[in-house]
Amino acid sequence: MTGAVVPKPPDPLVDAAGSRHQPAGPGARIVCLVPSITELICDLGLAGQLVGRTGFCIHPREAVRTIPKVGGTKDVKLDVIRAIAPTHVVVNVEENTRETADALRAFVPQLIVTHPQAPLDNLALYRLLGGIFGREEEADALCTALTTEAVALAAAAAARPPRNVLYLIWRDPWMAVAPDTYIGRTLALAGLHTLPGAAECAELASARGASPDAARYPEVDVTAFAGRVDEVLLSSEPYRFRAKHLAEVEALVPGALVRLVDGEMTSWYGSRAVAGLRYLREFAATEPSG
Repeated sequence: MTGAVVPKPPDPLVDAAGSRHQPAGPGARIVCLVPSITELICDLGLAGQLVGRTGFCIHPREAVRTIPKVGGTKDVKLDVIRAIAPTHVVVNVEENTRETADALRAFVPQLIVTHPQAPLDNLALYRLLGGIFGREEEADALCTALTTEAVALAAAAAARPPRNVLYLIWRDPWMAVAPDTYIGRTLALAGLHTLPGAAECAELASARGASPDAARYPEVDVTAFAGRVDEVLLSSEPYRFRAKHLAEVEALVPGALVRLVDGEMTSWYGSRAVAGLRYLREFAATEPSG
């Protein structure tokens, strides 16, 4: 399929750190430190086995509201997790720190490391968690749904001219996303190509004396993108852009269409990616004007 090549399934029980996990029994006690994966775990029918989550794990609201919090994604309360005595803890390469992961390995029997980098990486994520926790049927259903949406999104994108976009995630200072991020790759599947490009992102980070990681979410001069982008997308997270910011950005990037975009639909992997790709297909169908 054009623009959406489905990857060959890897060993379904090997995580992003290369660790192979054994299927868990019905008594598995799960702590999840990744908001979007907490939602996935619930959608796999495992809410009853979740014994800990971060304060940012807010979906599905009714399912998680009674599950104890164990801190944030970056400020995890290790003593609380130790007291909960989970059999499995789910972490993510970007959202949690290496120090947290190393500390957890010292007392958690199974640390599951995740790292989806593009929409179709969710297929392996579904199979990993479904395989470990005995929810293969539910995982297969999600794989089918995601593949269907990816095919539809890629076909819709192929029928339109590509558009260049500036996707803003922060204000004061303005911060954007690079193409080599999960968000950038998700938008690219919809025919929305993020600027600045990878080389420019690296230059921006270097000029600030920042680490190479900062190149993935560079600080930018928004006015420099006038005439370079068709659209500016203002994300609802992590900075909560609102309607009041539209006029401000329109004045800084004249000629570009400025729109609010649901950040959960573009940046959350897991089960929300299915709805996210559908959302983007409808979102991208609106042609820029001006």
